[in-house]
Amino acid sequence: MNTELYLAKRIVSKKHAKHTFSRPIVAVAIGGIALGIAVMILSIAIVTGFKNEITNKVVGFGSHLQIVNFDNNTSYETYPISKSQTWLSELKQIEGVESVNMFITKAGIAKTDEDLQGVIFKGIDNDFDWKFFKQYLTEGDTLLISDSSRNNGVVVSASIANALKLNVGDSFSAYFIQEPPRMRKFTIIGIYETKLEDLDKIFVLCDIKHLRKLNDWKDDEITGFEVKIQDFSKIMDMEIKVSRLVGNYLSADGGMIKVKSIVEDYPGIFDWLSLLDINVWVILILMLSVAGFNMISGLLVIILERVNMIGILKSIGASNVKVAKVFIYVAGFLISRGMIIGNIIGIGLCLLQKYFGIITLDADSYYVSVVPINLDLIHLLLLNIGSLVITLIMMILPSMLVSKISPAETIRFN
Repeated sequence: MNTELYLAKRIVSKKHAKHTFSRPIVAVAIGGIALGIAVMILSIAIVTGFKNEITNKVVGFGSHLQIVNFDNNTSYETYPISKSQTWLSELKQIEGVESVNMFITKAGIAKTDEDLQGVIFKGIDNDFDWKFFKQYLTEGDTLLISDSSRNNGVVVSASIANALKLNVGDSFSAYFIQEPPRMRKFTIIGIYETKLEDLDKIFVLCDIKHLRKLNDWKDDEITGFEVKIQDFSKIMDMEIKVSRLVGNYLSADGGMIKVKSIVEDYPGIFDWLSLLDINVWVILILMLSVAGFNMISGLLVIILERVNMIGILKSIGASNVKVAKVFIYVAGFLISRGMIIGNIIGIGLCLLQKYFGIITLDADSYYVSVVPINLDLIHLLLLNIGSLVITLIMMILPSMLVSKISPAETIRFN
């Protein structure tokens, strides 16, 4: 029989603790643990949810990786590469690659009789994955790309449509500043709205053949390839893998081909998202500290309240370590109780927000209309195990207080 565990169970049992002085103090300590766990669960779920939401939106516009001509040009007017690459089939077979599609980008001016707007036309082919834009499509439909003829339809954002005062089915003129200047007429067939205003206000999706013709490129020339991967956390490793595959090949004009990640294209957004991790760590440290010190004070009161019991245990031969183990078990029971309550509160609030969107946000400022939630089982397990281990370690010091209590002193005290 584990005597220390039995005594700990007796101490924390409701029947035994009902009339003790430490009961309200212990209740406050358990409440502190519960509150800390609930706040930590909410913090991690909200921050990871927010990061995932913004990351998915940025990736939706530009994919995880891009394979383009190796030049120093940072604009959307680029030198072409051939779409008939010897490494293309091997690229699609790399583990972790989800899809590969061709694209061309070109700057232009969208104009109506009353308004105009500077935009970026992104030419896509029939290999384009519409999954992201279908998710945010508010009106109309997506483009159907044909191999034989050019489609004059375009998909624009609600931001561009509002700026030009256009709806689905309306047409506008697009002017391209080049030598000689050129004009094309397009018809809106779909409108999307991602709430990511920095990108919503510039991107127009059109048939790749229009931009190839405007650039006077050959039928097999494109800006590059977009590569979607399965796991964003492995983007650096995937960039290295793809670079090793294509880095030794030349483009159509004899130049090198390079691979760049979406993080390089939008460093401001991803640096900002990285700063959110610091906020989470600050919250975790503060909550664990508060919960830990609450438990220390509660355990000290329990120990002082049971000085007589400690004296009796020592007088019948119990060592300091065995007596300390009793109170470490007590701390473990109380911490576990607080953690269960905290998990119920934290996960419950997360589920309410996830499925009912109770807390809303200003989409113009935060890029999302409701607070996003990401409940991850691994995050929950690591949080609970880490919190339990850290708080139990913090309990070792107050538990060792029993070594200062002698049986003779407790008898004299009585």
